[in-house]
Amino acid sequence: MLQKISTHSGLNMRQVGGALLVFLSAVCFSSKAIMVKLAYRYHVDSVSLLTLRMAFSVPVFLIVGYLSKANKGEQHTEINAKDYFWLVLMGFVGYYLSSLFDFLGLQYITAGLERLILFIYPTLVVVLSAIFLGKPISRNQFIALGLTYAGVLLVLVGDVHTESQANMIKGGLLIFISAVTYATYLMGSGQLIPKFGAVRFTSYAMTLAALGVFAHYLIAGQHHLLQLPMPVYGYSFLMAMIATVAPAYLLSEGIRMVGAGNASIIASIGPISTIILAYIFLGEQVSFIQMVGTLIVLAGIILITLRKN
Repeated sequence: MLQKISTHSGLNMRQVGGALLVFLSAVCFSSKAIMVKLAYRYHVDSVSLLTLRMAFSVPVFLIVGYLSKANKGEQHTEINAKDYFWLVLMGFVGYYLSSLFDFLGLQYITAGLERLILFIYPTLVVVLSAIFLGKPISRNQFIALGLTYAGVLLVLVGDVHTESQANMIKGGLLIFISAVTYATYLMGSGQLIPKFGAVRFTSYAMTLAALGVFAHYLIAGQHHLLQLPMPVYGYSFLMAMIATVAPAYLLSEGIRMVGAGNASIIASIGPISTIILAYIFLGEQVSFIQMVGTLIVLAGIILITLRKN
């Protein structure tokens, strides 16, 4: 009996520990939009800011990726050339394009609205799976989709008074494209993570994405990274460590401990966390209608996630 109680207690502690890691990951991820908006106050362009973020992040990903290469405990099948091709593609689509469109969109809309639009990616996975993989959408999923997009529209209506309509549409569209590319990445990565392992896959994908960002920076010809105001470097470093490296590995470990479905539900705190942080650090005001819209979106996301389990 004592052994059963001890085992049950250990399981609960594992669940609590995993849930805490996912929660911290979501809060860290949500801080990215805040740091981007703070850095934009110094008139830095989005490509330079994204390049600095990756420049500070990639050494850590390279080191962790190298160290994890020796540990093949998560790897269950042989990795072939085709797997590496898809890894390159997922890194390009999921992190490079998604980050680029996200940074571009944040020039035009509030941090709270950015996180809310970006967070509809679970519903996009359902839609894309129906289109490209032939997976039918259930009645509950249709309800969840309706709730999610109705909530986003409600928040958009609430933002009309604080953003110009042209900027809001442009920024919202850019963030939506970011969400689509991230949802595409999630669809493709499901087959690769069991082969590479979560930590190794994350390290490789982020490193490949960084190479894409560096190439973009060189092609764009904006060679002034050493001439930016000092606070921009500080925000870029914090963005790399707190909002990129730490949450990536916290989330991987959290998923291992509590499962992807539970992690998705816990990570729903992301939009609310961004709204609170934006209020504290950016002075962004939140209306009642925006909060209602946010709660409706979260209800739709949770319904989608529960249905998938």
